[in-house]
Amino acid sequence: MDVFKVVKRYPIIFPLACAAAAAMVFISEGSYWQSVGTLNEMGATGAAHTSINSLQRSILDAETGQRGYLLTSRMEYLQPYANARKQIDEAFLVLDRYYGKEPASREALKKLHALTETRLSEIAVTIRLYDDGKIDTAREIVLSDIGKEQMDAIRTISAELLEHEARHVAAKRDDLFQTLRLNRIGVVLLSTLSLFALFMVLRRPFAIERRQQGQRRQVQAERDRLETEVKHRTAQLTELTHHLQTAREDERHRLARDLHDELGALLTSAKLDAARIKSRLAGTAPEALALLAHLVETLNSGIALGRRIIEDLRPSALSNLGLAATLEIQAREFADHSGVEVQCALESVDLEPTAELTVYRLVQEAITNITKYARASHVWVSLAKREDCVEISIRDDGVGFDTTVSPSSAYGLVGMRFRVEAQGGTLVVVSSPGRGTLIQARLPNSTLSTEPEPLNP
Repeated sequence: MDVFKVVKRYPIIFPLACAAAAAMVFISEGSYWQSVGTLNEMGATGAAHTSINSLQRSILDAETGQRGYLLTSRMEYLQPYANARKQIDEAFLVLDRYYGKEPASREALKKLHALTETRLSEIAVTIRLYDDGKIDTAREIVLSDIGKEQMDAIRTISAELLEHEARHVAAKRDDLFQTLRLNRIGVVLLSTLSLFALFMVLRRPFAIERRQQGQRRQVQAERDRLETEVKHRTAQLTELTHHLQTAREDERHRLARDLHDELGALLTSAKLDAARIKSRLAGTAPEALALLAHLVETLNSGIALGRRIIEDLRPSALSNLGLAATLEIQAREFADHSGVEVQCALESVDLEPTAELTVYRLVQEAITNITKYARASHVWVSLAKREDCVEISIRDDGVGFDTTVSPSSAYGLVGMRFRVEAQGGTLVVVSSPGRGTLIQARLPNSTLSTEPEPLNP
C-alpha cells in the first residue's frame, strides 16, 4: 500500500508515529546517558577503592622493605620501599582528584595524607639512622608502638573511606537499576500507547475490510446462486432442445411415412391410369398420346421428387444399408452435384438408431455449411471406432474461420453440439482463417437395438 495514500487517508498517523518515535528516542537516549554517567561514577569509585587498597598495601610494602633491610643489611630490600613510595604518590594523585569535590571526604583524606607522610618519614629516619651506624636507635624506633598506632589510624581512615565508597557504589547501583526500571516502564507504556493508537487507527480499515468481506461473501453467494440457476436453465434448454429435435425427427418420420403411403400411392395410381388410357388410345389420337406421355413424365418426376423429399426427411438407407453405406451415398451425392472431391474412410460401427441419425444429421449439416461458406475443393469424411466410442470427423480445405469470434450465423454449429451432447457425446470444432475446418464428434459406443420400420418408396 502506498505510504502517501495512507497518510492522506489517515492524517493523524504521521504525527502519532513521529511523537512515538521522538518519545522512544528521548527515553532511550536519556536512559543511556544517565546509565553511562552512573557507570563512569562507579568506575571512578572503583578506581578510588583500588587506590585506597593500593595505598595500604604500599605502606605495608615500605615497612616490609624497611625491616628486611634492618635485619639483613641487604640493599635489595630497599627496592620494595622505593617502589612503595612511587605507588603511594600515584594513589594519592588519584584520591586527591577523586575527593577534590567532596568536603567531608577531603578532611579524612588530609588526615590520611598526614599519617602516611608521618609513617613514611619514620621509616626513612630509621633507614638513615641505620645507614649512619646508629643501629640500636633505629631498632628501638622500629620496636616502639609509634608505627603501630600510626598504621592503626591509617587503617581506620582507609576503612572509613572504603565504607563511604561502598555506600556510594550501592547508591549508584540503585540509581542505575532505577534508571533501567524507569526505562523499561517508559518503553512498555509507550509501546502500549502506540499499539493502542495503532489499533484505534486501524480499527476502521479492519471494520471496512470485514464489511467488504461480508459483501464479497454475499456477492459470491449470489454468483453461486446465479451459476446454479444458469446450470439449471441450461439443462432445461438442453432438454428442451433435445425434445424439439426428437419431435422434429418424429414429425419428419411421420411426414415421410405419409408421403410414402399416401402421395406415393396416389402418384402410382395416376401413373397406372395413364398407362391404361394410353393403351386404349393407341393409334387413334396422336395428340392425346403426346399429352399422356408428358403426363407420365410429370408423374415420374413427381414420384422422384417425393422420393428425394422422403429421403431428406427420413433416410431409408440408414435403416436398410447401415450408417457407413448411407454416409457413403450422402458423400457421393454431394460430390456429384457440387464438384468437390470427397474422400471417405468409413468403418462399420455399433450405435443406437438415434445416435446414427445424429451422425447422419451432423454430416448433412457440415456438408451444408461447406456448400454455403467453405469454398473448399477437398473434403475428408471418416467414421471409426475408438476404444469405447465412435468418432466421426468432417474436414475441408476451405477458407476456415476464427473460432474465438462468434459468427452471426452459428446456429448450425450450435445445433450440431446440442445433437451430439444429447446423445452423451462431445463435439470439437477446429478452424482458423485460410486453413480449413475440422468438425470432430465422439459418441459412446453401444449395441444396436430394434430397428425402425424401413421405408421403401
